[in-house]
Amino acid sequence: MSENSTTSSGPEPRRFVVDVKRVPPGFPTQAHSSEFWEALGRTVATFGFLENVLGKAVFAITGTTELPEDPTEAETALKAWSRTLERALTDALGGLIQLFATAVRANSNVTTTNIDELLDQLKQAANLRNVLCHGFWQLPDASGRSVPFFVNRKIEAFASPIDVQFLTQTREATLEMALSVINVVTHMGFQFPSTGGPGEPVWAV
Repeated sequence: MSENSTTSSGPEPRRFVVDVKRVPPGFPTQAHSSEFWEALGRTVATFGFLENVLGKAVFAITGTTELPEDPTEAETALKAWSRTLERALTDALGGLIQLFATAVRANSNVTTTNIDELLDQLKQAANLRNVLCHGFWQLPDASGRSVPFFVNRKIEAFASPIDVQFLTQTREATLEMALSVINVVTHMGFQFPSTGGPGEPVWAV
């Protein structure tokens, strides 16, 4: 485009706006089935459940970690705990997984033996969660599969087609991970926060 391509004395360009009344009902979700959107919504909601569980697990595991005997070190640890709890309330899934990993490694009373495997599963789930929550869903193919447009920070584009079966399997796997996180707390003998289940309460009121 040259500097003089648009001048004050030239003709006015043709201007356009979207005709809102002609937008298809349900746009931009009208091309996918209701079953697809329900499966996606339930899957995303299950990731929300996982985040909630991780935050409570961080509270329970860090709250039952023994403090240093030295008073100064104990005071420092308590201040750090306060900051950890703030992050447990505000962090998204990736940050919560990091907090959970740090917590289980710092608490010698954790008895679950497959922690590393669980952490690997959680990290993989976090990557997929970003795709499902933030991707732009392109038109489905004849089988109802859709490739969400999503590029991560490494400039890697997601390329796998997703259908209802994939979403259902993802939701079930995410729920299983959340229950495994709960088990880390209850296997220590503590009640998982806010459940009213068996075990010793982490915080008695």
